Amino acid sequence: MARGRTLALVWLVAVALLLGHNGYLWLVKRIVPDTDIMALLPVQERDPILQRSFAHMVDAAQQRVIVLVGAAEWDDAKRAADAYAAVLAKHPDLFEAANAGANVQAEWLSLFQRHRLVLMSPAQQEQLQKEGAAFWTQQALAKLYAPFGGPKLGAWQDDPFGLFSGWVQERAQETPVRPRDGHLFVSGGGADYVLLPLTLKVPALSMTAQDRVLPLLEQAVAAARQATPRAQVIQAGVILHAANASAQASREMHTIGAGSVAGIVLLMWLSFRTLKPIVLILLSIGVGVLGALSVCWLLFGQIHLMTLVFGASLVGVAQDYGIYFLCNRLSAGESLDSRALLKKLLPGLALTLLAAVIGYMGLALTPFPGLRQMAVFSALGLVFAWLTVVFWFPQLIGPRSLKSGALVHAYGAALARWPLLRANAGTWIAAAVFGVAAAFGIAKLGANDDIRLLQNPPKHLVDDQIKLGKLLDAATPVQFFLVRGASAETVLQREEALKLRLDRLIAAGHLSGYQAISNWVPSARTQAERRALVDLKLLGPEGPLAAVARQAGEDAGWVKATADALRAAGTPLDVDAFMNAPASEPWRHLWLGKEEGEYASIVALRGLSMASVPRVRPLADGLAGVQWVDKVEEISSVLGRYRVNMGFVVLGAYCVVFVLLLPRYRGRAWRVIAPTALASVATLAILGYAGQNLQLFHVLALMLLLGVGVDYGIFMQEHPDRKDTTPWLAVGLAAANTLLAFGLLGLSNTPALQAFGLTMLLGTLLVWLAVPCFGVVTFNKEKANAEAIGIS
Repeated sequence: MARGRTLALVWLVAVALLLGHNGYLWLVKRIVPDTDIMALLPVQERDPILQRSFAHMVDAAQQRVIVLVGAAEWDDAKRAADAYAAVLAKHPDLFEAANAGANVQAEWLSLFQRHRLVLMSPAQQEQLQKEGAAFWTQQALAKLYAPFGGPKLGAWQDDPFGLFSGWVQERAQETPVRPRDGHLFVSGGGADYVLLPLTLKVPALSMTAQDRVLPLLEQAVAAARQATPRAQVIQAGVILHAANASAQASREMHTIGAGSVAGIVLLMWLSFRTLKPIVLILLSIGVGVLGALSVCWLLFGQIHLMTLVFGASLVGVAQDYGIYFLCNRLSAGESLDSRALLKKLLPGLALTLLAAVIGYMGLALTPFPGLRQMAVFSALGLVFAWLTVVFWFPQLIGPRSLKSGALVHAYGAALARWPLLRANAGTWIAAAVFGVAAAFGIAKLGANDDIRLLQNPPKHLVDDQIKLGKLLDAATPVQFFLVRGASAETVLQREEALKLRLDRLIAAGHLSGYQAISNWVPSARTQAERRALVDLKLLGPEGPLAAVARQAGEDAGWVKATADALRAAGTPLDVDAFMNAPASEPWRHLWLGKEEGEYASIVALRGLSMASVPRVRPLADGLAGVQWVDKVEEISSVLGRYRVNMGFVVLGAYCVVFVLLLPRYRGRAWRVIAPTALASVATLAILGYAGQNLQLFHVLALMLLLGVGVDYGIFMQEHPDRKDTTPWLAVGLAAANTLLAFGLLGLSNTPALQAFGLTMLLGTLLVWLAVPCFGVVTFNKEKANAEAIGIS
């Protein structure tokens, strides 16, 4: 008795420390759960440069909010956009707006004008190689005498043949956005739009930042529509999706947690008709959550919001231990002390904890950081709840503390009427029917490992993203080419080789364009070829420049001075100079620089459709250092691979649990595990008949179902005599609460959680229905023997 009180006091000190640590985390440190859905995805450990390239693309987009404010008339669009921008301008600590003033173009051009001799489009270079002196002479004279012969950048003699102007025009084609009246302008769908690119100065994935930014964006939209009632406002940005995911997860966390707790309170009240068991069960769950949160924070340094959502369903499992003890206390005689009762129950309780932890640890075998954290959180929560039951319940619940209600008697009586499997013809026929039905159902199961099943953004955000992508002809951040080489020059040369192949797809209409650093900084080899070509074809003593001078009445001195000035603008342009210039700002995410001993860059694609992907993917074949990256396909492939692997892990876990059960239950071990195994098979068959596609989260739920379902088998086999309805009551209460917890998870709007919850819902219900059928036949044999000798 003294030892039990000592352990209870030690556990009291431990719980006090947990309370203090949780208070420090939430009230002093004011921790904020991580809402980044990407944290759930596997870490690419095989190829750090590949991982870095994806991070480059995502990071570049993460802090941006792109807004289009449009109207049928340009003046209306400007008025609405000015009203929108005026709201955000009052918060310079949150937003940085792009400058579209008159000096921007001059700053943009200043670097390139110093290297204009080597900047020309590939088409111009080819033309320079093919056309003769007469053609280029006419070109130069036309630009000299025709005042409207096309755009001019600087004086005529700075670009007499229009090569630099042509290159600038080609660069301008990389985006449909144009400067207009001090705004950035784009049109489409019968409307004119003002583009407002915003950069967030606060982390897009921070819930605190989202709470400040989103109301301001809503105010800005209202201001725009007040200025122009029919204004169209299209907004896109990671922060909008992150805020929606956070709000959805918070709602679900509160709904699942509150629903589960309310269900437990109601069931416990109907079963025991007193508040004390309710308080004790909630106490064990509360300690479980406090302990899981504290240790997880110490282990991971953060808590993901999805972990808390998933952890809310923990209450559906953690209460099993308390319920098992309470049900046995209810049925035990008054002469049996609670500590002696615990000693009797401890082997079964330990096995139930072990089986559940094995189930959760199966999740930890996945490469998904988010799932690993969820698994550790849940397993720790179970351990802390179990220890609370073991250390405190015998001290707080005495022999006369509980009374059974009418629900207990009615439910307990049902066990006597429950079918019991025997080795007879009926059982074999039922097994055959079940086997055939299950085989047909499972055969109907498809598989879908698409990563996009991880989240379900609202339709208006998806629609805005699609509209904005079409209007701006934006490149996709998840499908691109990664180019690597031993030097920056090698990378640029390999980009140029890739672009020759991409040009063929653009000409065929399968792409609208591409973004690459070599568009702005040609390789040194290409620059040298162009410089030599210009010198040979345009600036020679009898070349087009001299011919133009004769036509224009200029002397040899003018020719030499003009040629020298052009050659002076032919110094090589390198990547470092470009990356340090303001003009590179929109394209810096394309250059990874030196990573892991080699240089790397990204070639992003515009106008890429799903139908075009099979044509684009093979373009990297045979090009050294060029790799097609499709993050959606890659992660979906990982999900599929782990779906299959986890299926084998589930089978392995069944074997491990069976071996663990053998020493205690021996020939009855199969009766513990069979209900869960059959329920898992039946669940897969039902999913197949329902037209569901199997995904990793269905399989992960089957792993957890093993931990939960084996508990029920252990409860029943600990008291195999059907006269004792205690285990049946414990199974009923535990299963009802688990159904509440995971049933509510099945209502989640997040498809992955919904799949998980639905599988648990079906599986738990089936285990509950099946587990009494695997009881031993002792009671019936006794009855049969009694009837045989005439005793009734």
